[in-house]
Amino acid sequence: MIVYIASSWKNQHAVELLTDSLRKLGCEVRSFVENNYGEGHGPDKPVNFEEWVKSKNADSSFEYDTKGATTSDLVIYVGPSGTDAWAEVGAAWARGVPVWGLWAKGEQAGLMRKMVSVWFDRVGVLLDRMRDVVASRGESE
Repeated sequence: MIVYIASSWKNQHAVELLTDSLRKLGCEVRSFVENNYGEGHGPDKPVNFEEWVKSKNADSSFEYDTKGATTSDLVIYVGPSGTDAWAEVGAAWARGVPVWGLWAKGEQAGLMRKMVSVWFDRVGVLLDRMRDVVASRGESE
């Protein structure tokens, strides 16, 4: 099962921990965090953001993120996040990719939260559900 995590750099550690947990369940995870570090961009690389957005690395990141959101089996939104993560949720939803969300204090999602088919308020519950999904997919193959 291929999973893309839509979130914000402010949630970097949560994304990394969730990525590790999903991989232990046998999922392939497309990680914007890992991808951006591989392209030489991330919070530890002080680069003028406006200059970076015009770069080939930014083009590559944009392609990676949009492809991840629109071609995975599942998108998991980790909140609270910003406009880029919500754009990825919208792209996934428009393509029929299921979206699960991890709700967090401070989330400002309005009506568009309806694009998320299941909201979780605890990561352990999300992982339990994912364990069930992975197990059922294995039984049907």
